[in-house]
Amino acid sequence: MTKGTTSNPKLFTYQYPRMLVTVDAVVFYRDSINNSYFVLLVKRGNQPYKGLYALPGGFAEMDELLVDAAKRELAEETGITEVSLEFLGVFDSPNRDPRDRNIAIAYSALVTENLKPIAGDDAAAAIWIPLSKLPQLAFDHLEIIENAMKKYML
Repeated sequence: MTKGTTSNPKLFTYQYPRMLVTVDAVVFYRDSINNSYFVLLVKRGNQPYKGLYALPGGFAEMDELLVDAAKRELAEETGITEVSLEFLGVFDSPNRDPRDRNIAIAYSALVTENLKPIAGDDAAAAIWIPLSKLPQLAFDHLEIIENAMKKYML
């Protein structure tokens, strides 16, 4: 049996609609020399919100833990793997994603090393952006970032 498959093909088929689950990673970098903070963002390469900045993230696979999905998405979209992610919260506004009903589980980290992001997967770019200069963001990612800022008292 391959990863993500099951011997019962109807195991994940239901009569009623189900919500989608995504994960997002909020990674802050503290520049101790200038005492400034940055957040890691990716420029979306696909719709919805193609061309806008967003948190690294995406859909969880059926057979992976959510924190592992967040680590995988972070690595796929930014090349960054040296981060220990902690649970941040659940974001479940019914209209947060124009594609379908979607619940996001967010994880966060604060790093003191200027890790070098490299865009990959469906990210057109990956970059550290100063918290003081956040661009327009996709989905409800500003709300997620603001919650993470409260967690780290930024």
